[in-house]
Amino acid sequence: MKIRESFIGIALMLSTAYWVSGCSDQAWNNPHPAEDAGKNILYSNFSGPPKHLDPVISYSADEGRFIDQIYDPPLQYHYLKRPFELEANTLTALPEIVYRNADEQPVSAEAEDLAYSDYYFDIKPGIYYQPHPALALNDDGEPYYAFETAAEASQYSALSDFAQTGTRELVAADYTYQIRRLADPTLLSPIRGLLAQYIQGMTEFAEPAKEARAAQQDGEWLDLRTIEFDGIEVIDRYRFRVRLKGKYPQFSYWLAFHFFAPVPPEADRFYSMPGMNDRNITLDWYPIGTGPYMMTKNDPNEAIVLERNPNYRDDFYPAEGEPADRAAGLLDDAGQALPFIDRVVYRLEKESIPLWSKFLQGYYDRSGVASDSFDQAISIDAEGIALSDDMRDRGIKLDIAVMPGTYYFGFNMLDEVVGDTGTAEERERKRLLRHAIAIAYDQEEYISIFYNGRGETGMSPIPPGIFGYQQGEEGVNTSVFDWVNGKPVRKSIDYAKELMARAGYPDGRNAETGEPLVLNFDTTVSSSGGASHDWLIKKMKQLGIQLNIRGSDYNRFKEKMKTGNAQLFQWGWLADYPDAENFLFLLYGPNGQVVTQGAGVNSSNYDNPRYNELFREMKLMENSPERMAIIREMIDITQHDMPWASTFHPHSYVLNNAWVYNSKPHGISKAVLKYMRIDPEQRSAMQESSNRPVLWPLLLVTLLIIVLALPGYVGYRRRLNHRVNTVGRQR
Repeated sequence: MKIRESFIGIALMLSTAYWVSGCSDQAWNNPHPAEDAGKNILYSNFSGPPKHLDPVISYSADEGRFIDQIYDPPLQYHYLKRPFELEANTLTALPEIVYRNADEQPVSAEAEDLAYSDYYFDIKPGIYYQPHPALALNDDGEPYYAFETAAEASQYSALSDFAQTGTRELVAADYTYQIRRLADPTLLSPIRGLLAQYIQGMTEFAEPAKEARAAQQDGEWLDLRTIEFDGIEVIDRYRFRVRLKGKYPQFSYWLAFHFFAPVPPEADRFYSMPGMNDRNITLDWYPIGTGPYMMTKNDPNEAIVLERNPNYRDDFYPAEGEPADRAAGLLDDAGQALPFIDRVVYRLEKESIPLWSKFLQGYYDRSGVASDSFDQAISIDAEGIALSDDMRDRGIKLDIAVMPGTYYFGFNMLDEVVGDTGTAEERERKRLLRHAIAIAYDQEEYISIFYNGRGETGMSPIPPGIFGYQQGEEGVNTSVFDWVNGKPVRKSIDYAKELMARAGYPDGRNAETGEPLVLNFDTTVSSSGGASHDWLIKKMKQLGIQLNIRGSDYNRFKEKMKTGNAQLFQWGWLADYPDAENFLFLLYGPNGQVVTQGAGVNSSNYDNPRYNELFREMKLMENSPERMAIIREMIDITQHDMPWASTFHPHSYVLNNAWVYNSKPHGISKAVLKYMRIDPEQRSAMQESSNRPVLWPLLLVTLLIIVLALPGYVGYRRRLNHRVNTVGRQR
C-alpha cells in the first residue's frame, strides 16, 4: 500500500506542476507580488540606503536618484539636448536677471561698477504639493496635527499612520523659505559656504538663526520667516527675487539642484513637533514635494517605493532634441503627459550576481554592467563596442555615455620629493620626475584592464561635452603624447628614463647617493589591494622606482590629504554643473586641501600664481572665444607643471530590457524618471516565455523511479498474493 501511495503522490505532484505552469500568469521564480503582475511598475534596485532625503542636506548621487523625482527646483535640464541646456521647470520662463550698481541703477553684465545681480522668478500657477499630513487642516483651517507633547505622537510609528492628508498650491514664499533653510547653520547644508559668498544676506542670517534656536524650548518650531534675510524678497503670490553680490553666472545651474526645491513651512513645523524625531518621522526620512513622484515606502532593509503624485501639474515630454534622437525613437512620445510610469519599486540587492540574473529573467527593467558580467553583455571587436549576440537576441538595448567627470592620479605638490618645492633648480628636477611618471602611467592600459575599456584618457580636467574641452591635436597633452597619424601616441619609456636621469634619478637611483627612489602611493584600500596595485608597482618599476602602497581607512586617508602627508594618490570628481569652472577649480590654489584644512577640492595642493589669476578671470565669464582662450592657457600651464600624472573620463553603460523606452543617459540631472516609459504587457510576455519551468527532467526522473521500482512492486504483489492464498488453504 505504501508504494502505491507514493506512485499516487508522484502523479499528483506532476499533475499539479503541469497545472501551475499552464494556468498561472506568474512565473515560479518571480520575486514580485502576484497582484502586481502586468501593472505599470518600473523595477530597479539599490545596494545601500540613502542617508539624507532632506533637499538642503543631500549631496549624494545615490540620494538624488530618489529625491530628484520628488522635489521641484525652479529650473531643470532639457532631457534630450546636448550640450546640456537649462530650461524652466516650475517657472513660466528662465529667471530675468537685472544687473545693478551700488546706487541700484541697472547696468550691463560687463559693467565695471556692477554690484548686484537680481534674479526675478515667476512661478506657474496651479502647482500643488503631494498629499501629506503636514498640509491637513481641521474645520477651523488650522493644522490637523499639532502635538504639544511627545506622548501625543506615541501612537504614530510611520508617516503612513497619519490618516488625514491635505495639499495646497505652491507659492513664492515656499522657495524663499527653502533659501532660509539653506542659510540655517544648524542644518549643515554642504553648499551653504559657497552660496554665502554670493547670496546677499546669507552670511548675516546665520547668527540670528543660531541665537533664535538657542532660545527655543525642546520641541519648539523655529519659523525661519521671522528672521530677516536681506537678499530675498517675496514680490507677490507667484513672484520672488534673489539678490547676488556681484556676478555669478553659475548660479543658474544651482537653481536646477534639489537644494533650491521648495519645502513648505508647514512641513518644517510638522516634523518639528515633539516626539517626531524620536520615531524617525523627519524630513530626512519622509520627503514632501511637488514633483512627479512621492515616496510611499522607505524600508532600507527591503524596498523604497515611489508612486505617481496624484496632484502633479501639467508636464509634457519634449518635442525636440538632438538630430539622432528621432531615429532612436526618443521623440515618439513628444507632447505626451508626464510621468508615464505609475510606480517605481527599488529593491535592496547587495550582490551583483543575483541582480544580473533577475535582470536577464526580466524581473528588473534596467541594469548596469558589472565586471563579472561584462563579457556576457558586451562585445568588443575592430568595429568598436556593441552588445553581445545574446543581449541582442533578448532585445536588450545599450546606452553608452561619457560621464561629466574626471578621475585622476595626482601628486601632492607640497611633497619634498615629487612636489613643487625648493629652489628653482630643484623644482625643475621634480617637474621632470612628474613628467616621467606621467608617461609610465599608461592610462589607456589601466582603463582597458580595470574598467573593461569604459573610459577615455583625458588631456585636461575638462571632460567631453563641457565648454573648454579640446579635441584632436589641438587638445593633446604634448608632455605625455606625440601626435602621430591623426591620433595621440604615448611617449616611450626610454624617453621617460631620459627625464628620470635629468631629474637626478638615473635608473631610479639618486645620482648623488645611489639610493633607490622610493615613492608612496596613499590609498583607502589595504596594502594587499589587488591587481591594480600590482599593475601600478609594475609601471613604476619600469623607471626603477620602488612603489610602496600605503593603505588606510577612509578617515585616516582624509587626514593625510588634509595635512599634506600623502604623496601619490587617486581621486575623482563628477560635475555639479556643466561648466569649466566646476573642473578647473580642482587646481585653484586657494582651494588646496592643506590651506583649507580639508575643506578644499584641490587635492594636489597645486598653487600656480598665473593659473590662479586666470581662474579668477575666467570663472565668472560667459562662454565665449575670450573665455576659451583663457581656458587653453590654463590647461597649457597644468600640462607643463603636471600636478596630475594622468586623467580619464569614465563611460556609463546602462542596459535596458526591450520594453523600456525613452532612456537617454543625462550625466548631470537625476530628475529623469518622469520621461521613461515601459510596456508592462511586453514585459509580462517576455517573463512568461523566458521563465517557463522545464519539467521534462522531473518527468524523466519520475519515470526512471517507476522503472526501477516496478520489479520490486511486482515482487511485493506476488508475495502478498502468495501469503493470501496460503492463509486461505490453511483455513
